[in-house]
Amino acid sequence: MVAVWRLLPLTGAGFAEVHHRGGSLSGVKTKRGAATMGAWTSRTRIPMPEPDPQEALDLSRLPPELLLLVLSHVPPRTLLVHCRRVCRAWRALVDGQALWLLLLARDHSAAGRALLTLARRCLPPAREGTPCPLGQFCALRPLGRNLLCNPCGQEGLRKWMVRHGGDGWVVEKNRKPVPGAPSQTCFVTSFSWCRKKQVVDLEEKGLWPELLDSGGVEIAVSDWWGARHDSGCKYRLFVTLLDAHQNVIEKFSSVPDPIEQWNNDVYLQVTHVFSNIRRGVRFVSFEHWGQDTQFWAGHYGARMTNSSVIVRVCPS
Repeated sequence: MVAVWRLLPLTGAGFAEVHHRGGSLSGVKTKRGAATMGAWTSRTRIPMPEPDPQEALDLSRLPPELLLLVLSHVPPRTLLVHCRRVCRAWRALVDGQALWLLLLARDHSAAGRALLTLARRCLPPAREGTPCPLGQFCALRPLGRNLLCNPCGQEGLRKWMVRHGGDGWVVEKNRKPVPGAPSQTCFVTSFSWCRKKQVVDLEEKGLWPELLDSGGVEIAVSDWWGARHDSGCKYRLFVTLLDAHQNVIEKFSSVPDPIEQWNNDVYLQVTHVFSNIRRGVRFVSFEHWGQDTQFWAGHYGARMTNSSVIVRVCPS
């Protein structure tokens, strides 16, 4: 007795059904619903082929233009840390300018369009085997954010160069909230001048020299200072723009009148914008001083917080 099985191609959701009775093929039917009566029944579904995962993820076969478009959707840090190491072809794309200009072009806001126009106007020179500065710029995103570290003392005195006067610097909670501050803490001075300074390396933050020298960016600085209600205080601010050798190019200073005693825990803001920046600026030095007016032991002097240095595209 010989049984013969035959797989019938079907369309839709149906499947082949073959009835075997007494060693002969008694009939062939297709089935979509309820079970068919018979001695016994075999049902076979046709499996769909699955794609080879290695073949599906192989991007090496893409033409460079299409591969560039695919890579432009990858986060900048991943491009620099991982994708650049895949092969020479990928490294050349990551080190080139076209990929990063594609990333910048994805920001369709007015600020994004202005940045793209400016970047195209002052592209950094290409250097073989060296990552394009645009990559670091896209990864660090230095425009429009505060480039000072630890602006409110949330990390103690970390990142600041300090000179202690009187009983020195301490960090306390704000007696009144300061709008926009990342932390409601402040640096507090004593009965003799206390000074601290931070120098921002603009290239280290991701800004390339041609951009800084383009005339298309400005530098905005801000500082909040105040006093305890029961003690007056004095305050000074000095900001300088420095060249690569840290020679002074431009400077700004503010020496406001002291805050008097019984002041309702007042906070004041000092702001300044460096526009039409001269060529060669590579560093920003931010320094402020404070002391109290009562000459009391302890920490009753000027309170500073939410200090900022922000580089931004000049308004058109």
